[in-house]
Amino acid sequence: MKFSLSWLKDHLDTDESLKTLTDKLTMIGLEVEHIDDKAKLLKPFTIAEIVTAVQHPNADRLRVCTVNAGDDKPLQIVCGAPNARAGLKTVLARPGTYIPGKDFTIGLGNIRGVESQGMMCSAGELGLPDNIDGIIELPSDAPVGAIYPDWAKLGDPVIEINLTPNRQDCTGVSGIARDLAAADMGVFKNPGIKPIKGEFPCPMKVTVEDAKLCPGFALRLVRGVKNGPSPEWLQKKLTSIGLRPINALVDITNFLTFDRARPLHVFDASKVKGDIVVRRARDGETLLALDGKTYTLDSKACVIADDNGVESLAGIMGGEASGCSEETTDVLIESALWNEINIAQTGRRLGINSDARYRFERGVDPVFMVPGLELATKLVMELCGGTPSESIVVGKPYGDDRIIDFPIAEVKRLAAIDVPFPEMRRILTHLGFMVAGSGPVVKVAVPSWRSDVTGKADIVEEVMRIFGVDKVPMTPFPRGDAPRKPVLTQIQQRTRRAKRGLAARGLVEAVTWSFISKPHAEVFGGGAPELALANPIAADLSDMRPSLLPGLIAATQANAHRGSSDLALFEVGQIFRGDRPQDQFMAASGVRRGLASSAGNGRHWSGASAANALDAKADAFAVLAAAGAPMQALQIVAGGANWLHPGRSGTIQIGPQNVLGYFGELHPRTLEALGADGPLMAFEVILDRIPDAKQKATRAKPTLELSAFQPVSRDFAFIVDRKVMSGDIVRAAAGVDKKLVTDVTVFDVYEGKGIDDDKKSVAIAVTIQPREKTLTDQEIDAVATKIVAEVAKKTGGTLRA
Repeated sequence: MKFSLSWLKDHLDTDESLKTLTDKLTMIGLEVEHIDDKAKLLKPFTIAEIVTAVQHPNADRLRVCTVNAGDDKPLQIVCGAPNARAGLKTVLARPGTYIPGKDFTIGLGNIRGVESQGMMCSAGELGLPDNIDGIIELPSDAPVGAIYPDWAKLGDPVIEINLTPNRQDCTGVSGIARDLAAADMGVFKNPGIKPIKGEFPCPMKVTVEDAKLCPGFALRLVRGVKNGPSPEWLQKKLTSIGLRPINALVDITNFLTFDRARPLHVFDASKVKGDIVVRRARDGETLLALDGKTYTLDSKACVIADDNGVESLAGIMGGEASGCSEETTDVLIESALWNEINIAQTGRRLGINSDARYRFERGVDPVFMVPGLELATKLVMELCGGTPSESIVVGKPYGDDRIIDFPIAEVKRLAAIDVPFPEMRRILTHLGFMVAGSGPVVKVAVPSWRSDVTGKADIVEEVMRIFGVDKVPMTPFPRGDAPRKPVLTQIQQRTRRAKRGLAARGLVEAVTWSFISKPHAEVFGGGAPELALANPIAADLSDMRPSLLPGLIAATQANAHRGSSDLALFEVGQIFRGDRPQDQFMAASGVRRGLASSAGNGRHWSGASAANALDAKADAFAVLAAAGAPMQALQIVAGGANWLHPGRSGTIQIGPQNVLGYFGELHPRTLEALGADGPLMAFEVILDRIPDAKQKATRAKPTLELSAFQPVSRDFAFIVDRKVMSGDIVRAAAGVDKKLVTDVTVFDVYEGKGIDDDKKSVAIAVTIQPREKTLTDQEIDAVATKIVAEVAKKTGGTLRA
């Protein structure tokens, strides 16, 4: 919501400074997001006159100008504007001045060999509406040397506040002024609105077919108007908040929308055929709206129609066919009440965001429907002339009474502040409430424009925010003697650690949509009916994602199309395997493309290594280690999910019942289905499936234990079946003596000549670390014998000769 300071003062008699007003707005719940103070921003710009303008010696489109800036010595400025000429008065920026429209600071320049001592500015360069091709042209009586924003009267700051959805009354400047007046920032101006006496009966008949969609409808005909440009005061108000003046009739409706939070619509009466009917649209009906777009309607939409068909999309936007122009002489002014939910659903379904929709879907003051019509009629007659008819009112022109029994002690109980009852009454009365009684329980009548106030707690909130949120005492929560519990849950901690672990490996974090297309979801095991969105924002975002990889693959491909082919991305987020809470998991996934291997060499003359399945494996293990998985218990099984290449992938598990994730190269079929170029390496780990660490009290162990004795290394080569995994051999050897065997690594795998076709040779290096004494040859041989026996027992392997 935007408004200028002068506009606010139309409704608030105040001498408070801009800073005091804006600080108070934030304190009472109307948070100020931005203040656009043109006078302050443009203070360095002054008025100057071009004395001479001659052709630049080295450029056809440049002129060298002698400029009188009000100093003793004229300035020399090189200018490329087509309208730069002798005798022109314009706006000058000296060296060191920040140019807001272009976001740079002008300096002392040298342009094609000629020194330039400043800049003459266009309106666009000052951030002002620009309708002239070239620099600003000022009247001949503009004083040279004067500060431009002071002379141009730009000293009217524009304030932008962030409204919460419940404060529909503050979508109008008058409502904001009422709140400030209640907070002792001035006196609220609230002149009454006198009814306009009709000179003749309104010839139109209005029928409302569904009172639930339109609780109230008011209409009036004004004949003999003369439409044209609106007066300067009205145009300035609209342009100050970014609206473009159109004509007097349209500008009046826009003004009342922002001034009184009362959207209205004006029809050209000569273009309306027959009587007015408020009804549901018929399936397939269309409307060419005022935004120039044609909308196809359905029976859920509410419309204003006549014998020609649909003339307006009720509460959202009018139609172009019955819109007002300079030729308009008779107008119908409409002021109505609409069903908030229907307005919101229709606007969302058609993708229309209008100022009228913004207010009607939040709810407007029902009592102001008829006074709004009277005020609009008054402005039309003042600005355009004309003779008004009697008004037609259909439905209920007022809201339901709401009276709340309010215990005065509730303010102390809920807000912990002591507010004297007279002050409480003053606050509520200034906000428009009526208070009857003196306690301990009073009756409070809620004003019609505050549909958000429905109970005692709402009244406490009104008193508290005006009395002062800063006066609510700080009350510490009792902590007790128990030890502090962690603030973050275990899954939150795992999420953070997983992100850090992947970032440390050179992957870049991405955040993708939680929705993907149904065909892409089916590739990764999704696409079930219960995961389809009832109201998707786009056709290709129809299903909840069963995996993070479709979004990451799409992001990788989009970067490849833009020239970034070597890319490594990761994401940690939620995936969905069903519509139950237990079917929602936190996953960590990543993809590597091209030369984005974990070695990080990229494209280089010394050699480049493409990403492979082992990079994805290392990424997955980095996530698991960072998240606290029991690394010694992890098992690798060849082959992965069906979206991975069957011969270049693996599964990470702790037993067959607990699969933690997959890694490897994406299947060509998967790449084709997602429209991506390969090869692509990927992994996905389910953080929720990592078993919790055992919670048992143990004495702290030293983090580093060094032995004084020399370690011994022995190599073993085993002949095993091809299907035997190297990890099984490593685990068997390591389990012989956990105190003595400190490390087992695979250093060679051989298949070929001298080995049977269904066999392979796996060579391991075993490190034996004595703890208490130097081992003898006999003791070392005994350990070696145990290793050979254990490997033979667990894998069927035999020692290679």
